[in-house]
Amino acid sequence: MNMKRTFILMLAMSSLCAMAQIEDNGHHSKGEKCSKCAHHTQGEQCGKDGQCAHHRIPLVYDVENTGSGVNPVLPVFTESRKCESLPDPLEWSDGKGRVSSFKDWWKRRGEIAREIQHYEIGTKPAVALSNIEAMMDGDTLKVNVTVNGETLHLSATIRYPKTGKAPYPLMIGTSHLTLPDTLFATRPIARMNFHERQVNNYSQFGKPSGRGNYEFDRLYPELTENGAYSEWAWGLSRLLDGLQLLGPEKTKIDMQHIGVSGCSYAGKMALFCGAFDERVALTIAQEPGGGGAAVWRYSHWMNIQPGAEAVEDLDRTDYHWFKESMRTTYGGDSVAYLPHDHHELVAMICPRAVLMLGNPDYRWLADPSGYVSMNAAIKVWEQFGIDDRAGYSIVAGHGHCQLPEVQYPEVAAYLDKFLLGNENVNTHVRIAPADYSDIDLGKWIKY
Repeated sequence: MNMKRTFILMLAMSSLCAMAQIEDNGHHSKGEKCSKCAHHTQGEQCGKDGQCAHHRIPLVYDVENTGSGVNPVLPVFTESRKCESLPDPLEWSDGKGRVSSFKDWWKRRGEIAREIQHYEIGTKPAVALSNIEAMMDGDTLKVNVTVNGETLHLSATIRYPKTGKAPYPLMIGTSHLTLPDTLFATRPIARMNFHERQVNNYSQFGKPSGRGNYEFDRLYPELTENGAYSEWAWGLSRLLDGLQLLGPEKTKIDMQHIGVSGCSYAGKMALFCGAFDERVALTIAQEPGGGGAAVWRYSHWMNIQPGAEAVEDLDRTDYHWFKESMRTTYGGDSVAYLPHDHHELVAMICPRAVLMLGNPDYRWLADPSGYVSMNAAIKVWEQFGIDDRAGYSIVAGHGHCQLPEVQYPEVAAYLDKFLLGNENVNTHVRIAPADYSDIDLGKWIKY
């Protein structure tokens, strides 16, 4: 397939800073430069501290959820507004205005998190660090989580790099890491797999325990309506709790540079894990398909076109992963009443970094919908002048979950900038098939 590779060259930030609307912005005159990056051109904006947005806005946080106390309006179906285009991720849940300043984004992100849990995946419960016990057994991290008198055991082995010095950045594979070993051979990045079956052993193959009988359910018997993605995200967060409690002296891991990545159903898992834990600096979602980066609304529209070949949409996904009530309430044309969509799941990662990797050879993945979603989500990073932290690369000509060499540079750039701290690489990635330019983004993104 003829590909349109709009891989626009940038060195950290270009005139995109002019698009930011951030509290206390100053304004550079021609020739003035940010005191840190020195990459500004005419018309760019910086704060009064002389630093541009991508230096003043954090790349990661040291807490799981900065918006844990947010309680938005959560209308029932009969009270919901019909929205056939994509909801504005910057608009407050009550419809009264929208976020313009980064200082308010934490609260809006908290609203989105509550909406997605309420309507789609179920509750991801918070856990006090006092309920966590952690230890290193050789290179294996072991974590015990005790809630309601029940204890769940997690373990994951860390593979340390043969280069560099501790503490190391860490890339966590959801289920397993499908990114090629070649990308890590010369980079001082540790790797670890999150074994989601230790929390919820649902699989489309084999015989899972079933709702109400998973390990997670022993701790939270009141949450049996949950879908797997809330529980898997909960489990990965508990591993991060363990790393945080032990500290770099024992783990040799740098908590400021944690990444997650997975492919297919595990690509969706990576998105949910990255979105719902702000200690994750980088999320790479490989071929996540419907229920991942793709928006439910556009995927539904694709399926109702005459002669359409089916893609994964809200009616055609696996409801072990999601709340059954989402299908019964928002299936079919009723998806237009769903208060959120998956561009907002992606946007929850802001101001941290995300890269979505697509494969249009597999129509079921609904990559045109992922393309719409990523363009819609990136508007949030653009709002704050940091859109070099979000990108997509949708490339054909390879097997499912088999990253082709042509996509190595994009992945390498994100690893280098957001896990290794090299700012002099291009992460402004917008790569899609040429015929995606025929998609009317304005029909779906009206903000």
